[in-house]
Amino acid sequence: MKRSNIEDGFLKKQPATIETKSSKNIMDELIERGISYADLEATAMEFYVPHPGIETPDKAKTVFEREFQFAVADPNLQMLIYAAILLEQEGEMGNLPGISRASFEKDLSFIIADEILGEAVAEYIAGSKGRFEFVRFDKNKPGILKTLGPFMDDIIGGLLGGVSANMYSRAMFEFEEEQKKNRKNETGGKK
Repeated sequence: MKRSNIEDGFLKKQPATIETKSSKNIMDELIERGISYADLEATAMEFYVPHPGIETPDKAKTVFEREFQFAVADPNLQMLIYAAILLEQEGEMGNLPGISRASFEKDLSFIIADEILGEAVAEYIAGSKGRFEFVRFDKNKPGILKTLGPFMDDIIGGLLGGVSANMYSRAMFEFEEEQKKNRKNETGGKK
């Protein structure tokens, strides 16, 4: 919700439905840049560690895909990823203000806007856990991340960090809920 939509504690009138849907899909945009879902999943799975609820790589992939689809369905996340795509394109052409094409291509250490966007995406998806996972992806650059430019490696690292953090958290929650249900069934519903 926009802060500007709040007037004296009340929301401005909002439509009950969204009038039109966008013809753009963020996965189509990523595919145009050579980034497929399979690449994203494989990159995330490089850090896979068996965990309650995702004891096998196949289970992890199933939960990861669900969390990924949930995350990228959010139009705000799609716009953040798209912003990084546009920044990457402008950087490749040498059109970013305050930075030369050569500096952009070298991803010099004074350029931190890319890191900030990656952290923001990870935190938007999964809070502090997502930010923690982003740091792991950013430092190690697994899979496709090592082939991407300055903005794309960080935005994708943030996306994967956030989704991975949620994958582990959600799998643990579902595992514990299943355990409770099993215990309840074993005791005939008695605690």
